[in-house]
Amino acid sequence: MKLSVRRALLLKSLSPKFLLSTGLVSLTATLALVSHSSAIPPTLQDSPKAVIEEAWQIVNREYVDPTFNRNDWQAVRQTLLKPDYKNTKEAYDALRLALKKLEDPYTRFMDPQQFESLNSQTSGELSGVGIRLESKEITKQLTVVEPLANSPAIKAGVRSGDELIAIDGKPTKGMTVEDASSKIRGKAGTPVTLRIRRSEEGEFNLNLTRARIELVTVRYNLRNEGGKPIGYLRLNEFSSHAADQMRNALKDLIKQDAQGFVLDLRGNPGGLLQASIEISRMWLDKGGIVKTVDRQGSSEEVSANRTALTQRPMVVLVDGNSASSSEILTGALKDNKRATIVGTQTFGKALVQSVYPLPDKSGLAVTIAHYYTPNGTDISHKGIAPDVVVALTEEQGKILSKNPKLIATMDDPQYAKAVQIIQGTANIAGNETQKASQGGSPKPVQ
Repeated sequence: MKLSVRRALLLKSLSPKFLLSTGLVSLTATLALVSHSSAIPPTLQDSPKAVIEEAWQIVNREYVDPTFNRNDWQAVRQTLLKPDYKNTKEAYDALRLALKKLEDPYTRFMDPQQFESLNSQTSGELSGVGIRLESKEITKQLTVVEPLANSPAIKAGVRSGDELIAIDGKPTKGMTVEDASSKIRGKAGTPVTLRIRRSEEGEFNLNLTRARIELVTVRYNLRNEGGKPIGYLRLNEFSSHAADQMRNALKDLIKQDAQGFVLDLRGNPGGLLQASIEISRMWLDKGGIVKTVDRQGSSEEVSANRTALTQRPMVVLVDGNSASSSEILTGALKDNKRATIVGTQTFGKALVQSVYPLPDKSGLAVTIAHYYTPNGTDISHKGIAPDVVVALTEEQGKILSKNPKLIATMDDPQYAKAVQIIQGTANIAGNETQKASQGGSPKPVQ
């Protein structure tokens, strides 16, 4: 089996917490899912065992470890198909228990709701009204953090700080953010009524129509730090729209004559492998990006293809929650000496998953390959060490947590170090440009 990067998914974790950490409301699927339909015996069709059989076949065919963690996988199948399951929940529980034998947290069965959430997360889109919600710490009142750009919510005038009192007439008191989100999301074109409370206007209803919304996964701006124009880009996850958004952001910052760039991958849990490759190529003109090895030991190496948009100085910010696709990108930039890595050790996930739909709209994520950085480094359980270690003290962490507006400002020690490094190299970049204009050998900085 040769790994196809088009269909590979890199995940730090498949726990519900992870899914929520990058999918604030419901998203919708454009993930290139892989379906290797196996012939399900007629006796198993339309029964809970159909899902078990399909899942077993996929693991048997694709799992990266052909010994299945020293388990007799044929015996596992017999054990799974022996009971008469009364309902799908019993079948799901049995399948999850069987997969635990692999001792691989990334190979995991997902029920239909979990599978939809995963599809949604990687698509970079939502089907809903487009609001980010939080539950106030003291009052537990659901409150709008912000309405998303180009969403029904922002077009209807929803504001940050609005309190969400009811959804389609159902009071939100006692609801979690997840509960409310599940009620707000739905098929595009369908109506939903939100009851809002605003301090100066009291309570009122807003009748909204759900729509498809592309989520902003890249946020950026040009900063003037000590007289140097520096482009700041924060990438939240590697969704299907991440590469296009990164390309547009980078081109815009280049037009504004950014002299260097800070790419913030802190807290980025990963996503699509192809997105990490495309984004790596925006920064790297040549050199390796990643090497993957499948269950047969066959390897595939992916390299830059001379499509870099800029060669100007670059710093990447990482932390312990920068994982999977974040580590692919970080490893490529570090090993090729394209960027200075600042922060703390990354998460350390060096496995690739592929995602498969099952007959009842549930799904399966299966580890299909191991990956290595361009220099051949295995980062599994170790992560990537930054070039410049800047660890936040407990007090600094508390300050930034309580005041998120301070993140990526000069009050953020990791960002401040990145700026210091860029300022130290920007003059060098300027000298190279000047020499090139005078007929010198250095390539002009773009």
